[in-house]
Amino acid sequence: MIVWINGAFGAGKTTTARELIELIPNSTLFDPEAIGAGLTHLLPPKRLAEVGDFQDLPIWRRLVIDTAAAMLAELGGTLVVPMTLLRQDYRDEIFGGLAARRIAVQHVLLAPAETILRERIAGREVPPDLPDGELRIRQWAYDHIEPYRSALASWLTADAYPIDNGALTPYETASRIAEAVSGGSVPVCDIVQTPEPTAETLAAGVLLFDEQDRVLLVDPTYKAGWEFPGGVVEPGEAPARAGIREVAEETGIHLDDVPGLLVVDWEPPAPPGYGGLRLLFDGGRLDSAEAGRLLLPGPELRDWCFATEEEAADLLPPVRYERLRWALRARERGAALYLEAGIPVG
Repeated sequence: MIVWINGAFGAGKTTTARELIELIPNSTLFDPEAIGAGLTHLLPPKRLAEVGDFQDLPIWRRLVIDTAAAMLAELGGTLVVPMTLLRQDYRDEIFGGLAARRIAVQHVLLAPAETILRERIAGREVPPDLPDGELRIRQWAYDHIEPYRSALASWLTADAYPIDNGALTPYETASRIAEAVSGGSVPVCDIVQTPEPTAETLAAGVLLFDEQDRVLLVDPTYKAGWEFPGGVVEPGEAPARAGIREVAEETGIHLDDVPGLLVVDWEPPAPPGYGGLRLLFDGGRLDSAEAGRLLLPGPELRDWCFATEEEAADLLPPVRYERLRWALRARERGAALYLEAGIPVG
């Protein structure tokens, strides 16, 4: 189990976490800041200069997941993790990766008033030997207040259990969290536990179109980036039938006919991923009544939309977009295509 303490810089996450491990039996503090500090010694300065925040490094997000899983395997019990997460896609990637390892997360948000946040930032001690300490520490925290506001307005309060600790000491805040966690007031994050592959996989996606020929895209909660309805083919399952099953499970749309094949794309392994075959099928056009029956987002999906090919380019990761682009060309020509890493071969 993980108790993830979120909040803006200055909310008191770390001091609260130190108190909380004294209140939750068999608990350990894991501060992902240590991963970021380690990366400053491991990565070339040129790579570090390409990002404004170590959270923007995919390796940091991956190491947070792997380290948390390794610590729980070693120690058991509960990990208390004080870490600001203001981007929903990063939250999904990290919490989804933990869910894939069957690690439940209880998400708590420390939410003092903004005036209190600013007072705490202004009073924060800056190490005297740190060059540009005022700018690098206080200004950094001030600059992240606006992203914090945006996260509050869009997804954060709906996702995490809020505690206003503006008038509480760290111990009092920790006591509130411990009581809420043990009493069941903090629910386990509602995210699909999709096991990580241990070998190459076969996955089937289905393209569904609206009456304007826009393609249906879905935004999974358990991984970053938009996708097509679909998923991994189970042992002994026909790929097209797997696509039909996944469409029904994710969207509530039941396809009567077996969809036609558009592309077969071999996705090469990119450690730590294994790659495998990715198939896209043509699920046909939904009329307005069928489109209106699409399920609202649930544990698997945060959102869905119909997108033009141009709009999809801004939503899909590059390889998935190339797969879509060639699938649309195959649909126009009436002939399936074989791809390798999104590029037609043969």
